[in-house]
Amino acid sequence: VQLQAFGGGLVRTGDSLRLSCAVSGLTFGDYAVGWFRQSPGKEREFVAFINWNHDVAYKEDSVKGRFTISRDNAQNTVDLQMNSLKPEDTAVYSCASEKYFGGTSSADYKYWGQGTKVTVSS
Repeated sequence: VQLQAFGGGLVRTGDSLRLSCAVSGLTFGDYAVGWFRQSPGKEREFVAFINWNHDVAYKEDSVKGRFTISRDNAQNTVDLQMNSLKPEDTAVYSCASEKYFGGTSSADYKYWGQGTKVTVSS
């Protein structure tokens, strides 16, 4: 099983960025995919997940309303559209996968990919 996150980069406050997670080695349609992020010196935190049935959930206080998660079962990818980016969104973003249903904890996921770095300048 492989997950690969890409699409990170250096942007300015207020800009948008679209991250993608490409998944292989499993029956993609049966799996949930979650996005997490980790800033230097901080714990990894949940950002969003999308279940096998397309149900979604977001980190309530800081990303809901700005970020949108979506999946393309034909391409085996999950995207995270990030709008109105803020400096506090700066982090390494990683995707993870678990069968059927995601969760808000890292322990809810069996498979992890490497991260992609997002830097938002003020």
